[in-house]
Amino acid sequence: MEWLLIVVIVMLTVVFVVIRAQQTKQRAATELADASADARQLIERLGGQVYILTGSNDAAKQALADASERQIAAGSQIDQARTPAQARLAKQTALEGMYYIRAARSAMGMDPGPAVPALDGQDVAGQVTEKRTVEYEGRAVAASPNPSSDTPNYYPGGRVAGRPVPAGWYSEPWWKPALIGGAWGLGSALLFSSLFSGMSGVGYGAQGFESGYGEGYQDGLDAGGSDAAGYDSGNDVSGYDTGGGDQGGYDAGGNDAGWGGDGGFDGGGFDGF
Repeated sequence: MEWLLIVVIVMLTVVFVVIRAQQTKQRAATELADASADARQLIERLGGQVYILTGSNDAAKQALADASERQIAAGSQIDQARTPAQARLAKQTALEGMYYIRAARSAMGMDPGPAVPALDGQDVAGQVTEKRTVEYEGRAVAASPNPSSDTPNYYPGGRVAGRPVPAGWYSEPWWKPALIGGAWGLGSALLFSSLFSGMSGVGYGAQGFESGYGEGYQDGLDAGGSDAAGYDSGNDVSGYDTGGGDQGGYDAGGNDAGWGGDGGFDGGGFDGF
């Protein structure tokens, strides 16, 4: 009888383990499906704005080019997503694209539309609150809270290769080498210090920049941040290939029926976050 009892216990244990494994797999599949649907919805909305807006100045054209790049990257990420976390990262990339859409509209004097949820690391990265121009490696590098012909390159704020980059408009995308290569150059801390030292919107210095300010930095920890490995949307994109992106300016063509070409805004074209 004892051996029969043991066999029954073993069989019940096996059945329990199999059922739990199936439930876990089913739950993971449901979470992935939900996260993917959420991301795809936002990616489609981003694509709609990219294709119907036309930049009327250099700052708007560059912002739309960056929005297009984020749309391509998010589409690549969601197509390759195999976990809910990867799907959520695709959504983060699309959210960043929406910030570029808002920037483009602002640069054209239009209503930017409704607020967009904060990006990972955006709050601690800070923002440009005054215009500054510094000399760096024989060229002038400028930062400004507003777009202009001198500062046509926008960044919504967040992390690039583990370090914070404040939101603002810049004369050049000085973070781009780290975004592409996944690592910062030796002179990046000097440039950061020159541009942002003492600026009210940036509550940390070059040491904080080098240490990855935020998420544990205040406790003496290195937050580490996210390594783009070829593309960084302010988050860890797990080495996905962005699929490229036209940095030379993007002409979307047409008018925005959902956003109002007269600078007005129709919430039906961009909502539901």
